[in-house]
Amino acid sequence: MKVKTTSLAIALALTTVAGGTWAAAKDEPIQALQAAKVTNPAKVELGKKLFFDPRLSKSGFISCNSCHNLSMGGSDNLKTSIGHNWQQGPINAPTVLNSSLAVAQFWDGRAPDLKAQAGGPIANPGEMAFTHELAVDVLQSIPGYVAEFKSVYGSARIDIDKVTDAIAAFEETLVTPNSPFDKWLMGDEKALNARELAGYKLFKDSGCVACHNGPAVGGTSFQKMGIVEPYKAKSPAEGRVAVTGKDEDRFKFKVPTLRNVELTYPYFHDGEAATLEQAVDVMGRLQLGRKYSGEEVGQIVAFLKTLTGDQPLFTVPLLPPSSNSTPRPTPFD
Repeated sequence: MKVKTTSLAIALALTTVAGGTWAAAKDEPIQALQAAKVTNPAKVELGKKLFFDPRLSKSGFISCNSCHNLSMGGSDNLKTSIGHNWQQGPINAPTVLNSSLAVAQFWDGRAPDLKAQAGGPIANPGEMAFTHELAVDVLQSIPGYVAEFKSVYGSARIDIDKVTDAIAAFEETLVTPNSPFDKWLMGDEKALNARELAGYKLFKDSGCVACHNGPAVGGTSFQKMGIVEPYKAKSPAEGRVAVTGKDEDRFKFKVPTLRNVELTYPYFHDGEAATLEQAVDVMGRLQLGRKYSGEEVGQIVAFLKTLTGDQPLFTVPLLPPSSNSTPRPTPFD
């Protein structure tokens, strides 16, 4: 079995499988996901609490998990998320699962990494509607958090840099390996059936892998939405141009990961594709100039569903209680 010789491919090519044996990965444009390696469990545990803590919002009701629900594929399954005072968000919330593999964060890539991303929603008036200063004041007033920050960072002083660093550390663990497709990549020929394999072949032969490749099956480039035919968006978002200011980046968005894609409906930056079948049909026509038959759409969808891996499994954190001096939430202001 042929194996790529690049250093990345070699690192991905050998992995333990059931029974403790070693197997060589197939030479494919998509590589198997590797489980996250936790080097600082205490920081990850702190980040998990912050991820689930609604006290980082003005209302005391919205947490990171509200829009990136880890029971729902790391998304909220809404066209656009619901923010403070029931505000409608401007764009579809991408999954947080495997987001550490992305070239940047947000659809327009305005945050270079997870740490930079984590601070955005807290201070966004349309999302959590707080400020970084007020969020830090809340955390600093909670003795349990003060003790944890001191244990992790060596100081009882809390700041937004530490908050976002801890959240990012937790999010980096949200990797979903061991999907049926991963098992097939690692040599289990029975992991996929004939229909799923036909879908993968069509996915490759059609050119989908030009953008959806690598371990995350996407997330590593920005591409124009509507190459062959224009996409008529209902969202005002214009993509990468908002970051670069370059007109050639207008309507370029980060290519989404297709890992766990059956869980992360609806699809596209505006959430207008309600089903995987609809998304495959639209992408075929607009990006590739190809009209798939109903059978072809079904085959590709069957393949895409093999990309669902092991979901994050952990105990929901018990958050430290507020103190008498903790600022109280104002959910209706």
